[in-house]
Amino acid sequence: MSRTTSPSTGRPYGLARVARTWRVSRATVYRHRAVGPAPMPGRRGPLGPCSDAELVEHIRQQILVSRFHGEGYRKIWARLRFAGIRTSARRVRRLMGAHGLLAPHRVGRRRARAHDGTIVTETVNTMWGTDMSETITVAEGVARVFIAVDHANSEVVGIHASKSGNRFEALEPVRQGVLRHFGAIGPGVATGLKLRHDHGSNHMSGDFQAEITCLGITSSPSFVREPEGNGVAERFIRTLKENFLWVHTFDTIEELRRALVEFARHYNETWLVARHGHRTPAQVRADQLRVDQPSCAELPLAA
Repeated sequence: MSRTTSPSTGRPYGLARVARTWRVSRATVYRHRAVGPAPMPGRRGPLGPCSDAELVEHIRQQILVSRFHGEGYRKIWARLRFAGIRTSARRVRRLMGAHGLLAPHRVGRRRARAHDGTIVTETVNTMWGTDMSETITVAEGVARVFIAVDHANSEVVGIHASKSGNRFEALEPVRQGVLRHFGAIGPGVATGLKLRHDHGSNHMSGDFQAEITCLGITSSPSFVREPEGNGVAERFIRTLKENFLWVHTFDTIEELRRALVEFARHYNETWLVARHGHRTPAQVRADQLRVDQPSCAELPLAA
């Protein structure tokens, strides 16, 4: 219409006059004249080592090869880096969200806390957390699972399964950790270590408290009805359920116990702890306990 020639002047009407007559803006006219939908703007900046489609396949591969379920985009990003594929965490999150690969999470309501601060320690063997869970075996029914976890590096220091959930069975993962990391079971061998636990009858019993006191461990119960106080152990219980107890079946408690020991070993060697730069619990412990040997030049001369 704008190119139509006026019979009186012999010149085209022009887009401005036509738009004014139609009472529409020229931008509306241009938009309707466009052929097909406008292309979506691409992401600015460098593309990275591979295209989005290729990166999604790498992400899927990392999810499939990992024995852990429900890992978030940060740990997938870290595993990609360890595999030699360097990209940004925001890009990994965007692609995982677009393809339905993000880990499901629960959104709770905020409430007043009974305490402030943190339960995570800076060094290993400062505080351990212990807790109990349950599962079902085919031949022997209900089995109780006991764990002990270091608050510094989230390392499983002890794990145990039994038919009973009494105070003596609850002590077993603590004994395992003391023997492994302090070298013996005896009076005062673990002096300086604190043990965080809830107010269950097995953990608050006189036999349990007397045993850890003999070992030199200080009892540190969490607040009543405040599971966050024992959050390190509670978080490992969630990981244990999602990646082991809920996805495997066991005939006997002994078979369960042996499988738990193997799972704990695999967890300590492969689970990534974000607050420690995505290192495994075993790596964090090794780095903290490494003793630098003095060189020959630094050794004092004999008299």
